[in-house]
Amino acid sequence: MDELNFTRSVLNWYDSGHRDLPWRRTKDAYSIWVSEIMLQQTRAETVIPYYERFLSHYPDVHALASASQEELLKLWEGLGYYSRVANMQKAAQIVCRQYGGQLPADYAALRALPGIGDYTAGAIASIAFDIPAPAVDGNVLRVMTRLTDCHDDISDPKTKRAVRAALAEVMPEEPADIRIFNQAMMELGATVCGPNTAPRCDDCPVSGLCLGRQRGTAETLPVKKAKKERRVEEKTVLLLMRDRKIALRKRPKTGLLAGLWEFPNVEGALDETAAGAAVEAMGLSVIDWQSRLTAKHIFTHVEWRMTGYALTVRGDGPAELEWVDAAGLAARSVPSAFARYYEEAKRELEMK
Repeated sequence: MDELNFTRSVLNWYDSGHRDLPWRRTKDAYSIWVSEIMLQQTRAETVIPYYERFLSHYPDVHALASASQEELLKLWEGLGYYSRVANMQKAAQIVCRQYGGQLPADYAALRALPGIGDYTAGAIASIAFDIPAPAVDGNVLRVMTRLTDCHDDISDPKTKRAVRAALAEVMPEEPADIRIFNQAMMELGATVCGPNTAPRCDDCPVSGLCLGRQRGTAETLPVKKAKKERRVEEKTVLLLMRDRKIALRKRPKTGLLAGLWEFPNVEGALDETAAGAAVEAMGLSVIDWQSRLTAKHIFTHVEWRMTGYALTVRGDGPAELEWVDAAGLAARSVPSAFARYYEEAKRELEMK
């Protein structure tokens, strides 16, 4: 591959027109970090209002480090993958202690922070600090495997390392070019050499260098090993209402959806009789059954299939339950896995 021609073609293409995204208008390392974490597993169009709202609440590392966890999780609500923001706060606290509240201008130091991997470290280092470090995400992997006609499994760390090494060979030297090269590669993968569709080779600035196009293999790339089948878990969700309030409880501090609020639930798809027995086991008495609702939520490795019951109860129940009104429900971060039950809870509270 003609490295010089490749690099200049990508940069010129990006300069000629690219999406105007708010995080591309800054060199502030903190803002770039926030955007890169939010963009993991999430489309840019979805991220924009979250990004702007987040920076309005937490304009710098110090603000993030000292934020209330409850407020932080509530602000993140809807983006999912809540461990991302928990790790951001841990990293912010380390940055305040060790670097005076300024993200370090060093790839290895960035990479050592919680929640920052090779890709995010490369993105921050190159965009904020002009460090010629490749940033290899799914978009870039797709572009590079098609360009080189690589049929290695992209989920294999060796493949990612090989792509990073190849990109290191074509990184520009001028600071102004370093800042935009990784962004240009990501933009190329997001808008021209996209996923789950035929690549738009006629619009690609490096199609003349693309081995995948020349050999007719581009549409079959990249190669990725089939994922393991998701584990299925059955749950019964209980919307327990008492005196115009509903019961919530906090999830454990570690594991899936750590530290978020949920409606009480038990394992298994229980019928009404068994669900009633589960409620009574909590020290509550069932007064009235309102509705039965089913829902499903898919995580990366597990699928929840839920049966839910809305019911009026009497009693206090276990100490872990917190009884909240409509305003209290709105103030707490309940993950989207419980979206159907959240809407039903709101409706029930507003009716009473």
